[in-house]
Amino acid sequence: MAPRLQLEKAAWRWAETVRPEEVSQEHIETAYRIWLEPCIRGVCRRNCKGNPNCLVGIGEHIWLGEIDENSFHNIDDPNCERRKKNSFVGLTNLGATCYVNTFLQVWFLNLELRQALYLCPSTCSDYVLGDGIQEEKDYEPQTICEHLQYLFALLQNSNRRYIDPSGFVKALGLDTGQQQDAQEFSKLFMSLLEDTLSKQKNPDVRNIVQQQFCGEYAYVTVCNQCGRESKLLSKFYELELNIQGHKQLTDCISEFLKEEKLEGDNRYFCENCQSKQNATRKIRLLSLPCTLNLQLMRFVFDRQTGHKKKLNTYIGFSEILDMEPYVEHKGGSYVYELSAVLIHRGVSAYSGHYIAHVKDPQSGEWYKFNDEDIEKMEGKKLQLGIEEDLAEPSKSQTRKPKCGKGTHCSRNAYMLVYRLQTQEKPNTAVQVPAFLQELVDRDNSKFEEWCIEMAEMRKQSVDKGKAKHEEVKELYQRLPAGAVKALCKECVVERCRVLRLKNQLNEDYKTVNNLLKAAVKGNDGFWVGKSSLRSWRQLALEQLDEQDGDAEQSNGKMNGSTLNKDESKEERKEEEELNFNEDILCPHGELCISENERRLVSKEAWSKLQQYFPKAPEFPSYKECCSQCKILEREGEENEALHKMIANEQKTSLPNLFQDKNRPCLSNWPEDTDVLYIVSQFFVEEWRKFVRKPTRCSPVSSVGNSALLCPHGGLMFTFASMTKEDSKLIALIWPSEWQMIQKLFVVDHVIKIMRIEVGDVNPSETQYISEPKLCPECREGLLCQQQRDLREYTQATIYVHKVVDNKKVMKDSAPELNVSSSETEEDKEEAKPDGEKDPDFNQSNGGTKRQKISHQNYIAYQKQVIRRSMRHRKVRGEKALLVSANQTLKELKIQIMHAFSVAPFDQNLSIDGKILSDDCATLGTLGVIPESVILLKADEPIADYAAMDDVMQGKDEFVLGIC
Repeated sequence: MAPRLQLEKAAWRWAETVRPEEVSQEHIETAYRIWLEPCIRGVCRRNCKGNPNCLVGIGEHIWLGEIDENSFHNIDDPNCERRKKNSFVGLTNLGATCYVNTFLQVWFLNLELRQALYLCPSTCSDYVLGDGIQEEKDYEPQTICEHLQYLFALLQNSNRRYIDPSGFVKALGLDTGQQQDAQEFSKLFMSLLEDTLSKQKNPDVRNIVQQQFCGEYAYVTVCNQCGRESKLLSKFYELELNIQGHKQLTDCISEFLKEEKLEGDNRYFCENCQSKQNATRKIRLLSLPCTLNLQLMRFVFDRQTGHKKKLNTYIGFSEILDMEPYVEHKGGSYVYELSAVLIHRGVSAYSGHYIAHVKDPQSGEWYKFNDEDIEKMEGKKLQLGIEEDLAEPSKSQTRKPKCGKGTHCSRNAYMLVYRLQTQEKPNTAVQVPAFLQELVDRDNSKFEEWCIEMAEMRKQSVDKGKAKHEEVKELYQRLPAGAVKALCKECVVERCRVLRLKNQLNEDYKTVNNLLKAAVKGNDGFWVGKSSLRSWRQLALEQLDEQDGDAEQSNGKMNGSTLNKDESKEERKEEEELNFNEDILCPHGELCISENERRLVSKEAWSKLQQYFPKAPEFPSYKECCSQCKILEREGEENEALHKMIANEQKTSLPNLFQDKNRPCLSNWPEDTDVLYIVSQFFVEEWRKFVRKPTRCSPVSSVGNSALLCPHGGLMFTFASMTKEDSKLIALIWPSEWQMIQKLFVVDHVIKIMRIEVGDVNPSETQYISEPKLCPECREGLLCQQQRDLREYTQATIYVHKVVDNKKVMKDSAPELNVSSSETEEDKEEAKPDGEKDPDFNQSNGGTKRQKISHQNYIAYQKQVIRRSMRHRKVRGEKALLVSANQTLKELKIQIMHAFSVAPFDQNLSIDGKILSDDCATLGTLGVIPESVILLKADEPIADYAAMDDVMQGKDEFVLGIC
């Protein structure tokens, strides 16, 4: 048995035989031999708790042994960034540019394309002098061809393990944080490259894209009546193959070329017959390119959701593909061999990761290109099994079918690249032009300088660490480790108590449970909280562990690991929550009045519990409850009864105001009165809230009309505004109701609107005047402040509503159908905390003297009124988003994408009939204000692939915004 384990067992046996009250000097010396001497003799193998003489406590087992020099620094070996021998160079992922990196590696390993790009004229000659490239100037490619030249040269001869393609990505105008459609990117970039190279004079350069990637097919339509054949020739750079419902690549190709019948409403107009006739239509392959790109259409539009989805179905394909059965002209050589497989790892069309498996055309070896990491496959074989396993979303997925020799199956491959087998194998590597090689050499020199600098920094850190190691070892040899004659008696007593209680806790738990089953007789019981009884064993164990660890914590502090202030506060807070029997304390520190939260336990049970919680509050059964709580309880009951009586009286006196029935309207002035009174809508809402639930709210005692007035005592609303935008801020009162309001509430200011007839002409002109009159200056200031707030908001709520077929998902005309609770909006609001009540809505009895408020205070209150009264009632199918005025429309679209799963380029947004299209504009400039409702119309899925091509081609500017 290990020495330390023997000592621990001895400590337990010794603690069990000694009671805390029986500890003597002899016992203390025994404790010394058990707990302290091993540390001095070196038998101890870990940090002893609270023992300042334990050398293990200051980490000598680390410093006195051998230390790995790598622990003296945090600088990685710069040689790890160096390119491995006979390997390729990776590309940095700039955020979401893995799809770009995969295509760059595929194009780089097309030797004919690389050679043609090297032959392009370059502006690099402007940077070259007689002695080479100017050191003070950095080469900046000016065109897409120059960017590809420089990238390919670095990929070919760089000493780095990976290079940065940010210049190339920036030139294309791609967003590095947003993943684009990889297949769409491939088509658009090839189109861009072909257009750029078409201006070159050298035919080998000008025609390289057509020579390598361009084939031709014809749409052939045959009239069933006369047999006339109509052809429409078209070039292609890749064949887009539907994989839905298929298991093999050859099946996908056959479906692409299958005959289609044109019948019924879809009949073909035959120019020979001069009428619509039944016909057949199919695609005929006329010529195939040297490099055949097969796009597997894994990303399709789902009609049910209106979003793109990925088809995670297995497709089998062979390493050798014979295309002769599919071409019109037989007899040629149409045997292709697999040269690249592009993989999308992930189950969603909107996320995932792109990698590429590419075959080296010179060595015939397969490599996996994963951004910065390049992995060589063993045995010159393509291996896709790992990729398929990583993408496995669940065990219930379809099993991978078995593949024969020379065939593969994948549910993540989205593009297959085949090379014509009859082409001659390249004997020599493509040579980098001299001007490009000089740029590569310059970059390699910078890399070597960086490696030397990092190695020197690493060496300096190691030397400093070794010197410190020797210094600490010398200090350890000087440390005194003399014997300690005695230990603290109080500490030994406490240590014994804790060890004994730990050992007997389980037995005491059973004993207490049995005692709790017996009824308590007479007045011998004690009150204990029910919550404390349920968790007392766990509380005791945690408390004992804390007491046992106090010494260890103090030792830790001596070694430098002191707790910070925030951690100490948090621990004290947790300790306060764990104190036993404090769950029946009232706020005054006495026994709580609620008997549902406590129960009586016997004297024997309380004695057991008190051994573990000696400082717990003690309440004998005869102990009276808190007298102050009893008084407050009685007062609360009386107040509730009073509130109910007041609410019932006010509800009876103002029935129409409570039910919001027969309310007057300024836009349709009632004929039977010439005077209407005004109160704030906030007062009405607060009063209704009190009347509905008088026991939860305080009575409203003051009307608080000063909130509708400016600091000068003038009205802040015009008659026209009170009929429109400000109508939600005020409530109109009948004269009879006003008389009752004056009796029930304290009215600080009377506000009324009067209708008068002016002039002698019949009919006379009607005018409306207010008392008090409008304050034009303050009214103008309020409007300016409101407009400023709408333009400069932060973290405001807006609502996005998705529409289908130009109709909202839920009708706004019936919002009550979408309320998720039977409570009204007012009921859902929380009562205001004390100190947040408006000064003009004092809910205690007081005088009618108007309080003086500043213009800023009025505006702050006005914001509150607007926020309460104009709150948007959210309906089902609508989502709330937090936005700021300086946020761009593009950032909002990204938020919408996460909320509705609609890609940004599929979003059509509008507000109040205005289309939002400028992605760089801020929401403030676009007129999006708090509580706005933005309509989202998602692009509908397109059924056929020909129509999808038209849509994709219309997005050239979005995907490749060339700088």
